[in-house]
Amino acid sequence: MHDGIRDATGPAAGQARPSPQGHPRRGRRRLRRVAKAAGITILALAVAVTAASFGYNLATDGPAPRPAHLLFAKGGGWDTRYLEWGTRGTPVILVPGAFETADTFARLGPALATDHRVFAIDLSGTGYSAPNPPFSAGHLAGQILAFARTMKLTGANAPVLVGHSAGAADVGIAALQGSAVVRGVVFLDGDAAPLRAPSFLGAIAGTLFINPYKTSVLRLALSQDWLIRKIYSSQCGPTCPRLSQAGVNTWRWPLEQPGFQAEITEALRSGVTAMTPAQFAALKEARVPKLVVFGADDPQMPRSDATLTARRIGAPPPVSVPGRHLTMISSPARVATAIDSVGNRQARRP
Repeated sequence: MHDGIRDATGPAAGQARPSPQGHPRRGRRRLRRVAKAAGITILALAVAVTAASFGYNLATDGPAPRPAHLLFAKGGGWDTRYLEWGTRGTPVILVPGAFETADTFARLGPALATDHRVFAIDLSGTGYSAPNPPFSAGHLAGQILAFARTMKLTGANAPVLVGHSAGAADVGIAALQGSAVVRGVVFLDGDAAPLRAPSFLGAIAGTLFINPYKTSVLRLALSQDWLIRKIYSSQCGPTCPRLSQAGVNTWRWPLEQPGFQAEITEALRSGVTAMTPAQFAALKEARVPKLVVFGADDPQMPRSDATLTARRIGAPPPVSVPGRHLTMISSPARVATAIDSVGNRQARRP
């Protein structure tokens, strides 16, 4: 008889069977507890990082260092810092690229000064010029033209504009906006083509790259001498002089000035300054001498790119000089010779 006898594989008589849903419910409760603990941990970490960021920013706060005896040209709504060399000859305005300043041309300026009046400027947003957003190519082209007019570089004194890297777009557009006051245009290590930042960088700029974190990240990066030297060396090449401590500060201090945080955020969102297809077509038709100069070992602008750029703007075949992406430092004499040819071509034009 089986009455009253418990089945060895089942529960005793009268004992409730476990719900088939029992284990999943316990799993969900456990998952909720884990998620809650993880959320608390993440929140605590975020609070700690934010507090540390505020603390670091407070500890490193203070006026950004600046060289003494800076020169400024005030006019046309702009306050532009500049350097100058030479006292005679065709004027030349040297325009820096992204994260660069007038000091980038410290070797090229004297090389040009034997036959030219030479000016190098800081574009708004990077360096010692007063910040004046937006930092678009069209707006910065206006700064270049305002500087030329303020310094009376018009008419017979019209300058040759030399734009390095991203600055190529700025001088290209300036030549279109002020064709009557531009003697010639040189794209130096730059093609003026759009180069948008990857979408994930735009997302970072719009969400994570905000204060206080943005300030902390920039200050930490700029405090690393080895990082500045490494970037400089990779961009300039083995023939460039090694950066001294003063040289490191020459690259670091301009990026610590007011306005740079806004400029780099805009660059992450929109990419470097560039020309549109319509502007390329207009520059190609413009009756102004043009030239493309590039580094023979520049990984950012190979010969094929330089050749295409020359065709796009209506320039003769590009001129190759020794160096990578900072040819004004690696080959100042060769770059000066190329720029001089543009000024001479303009002077001989009827």
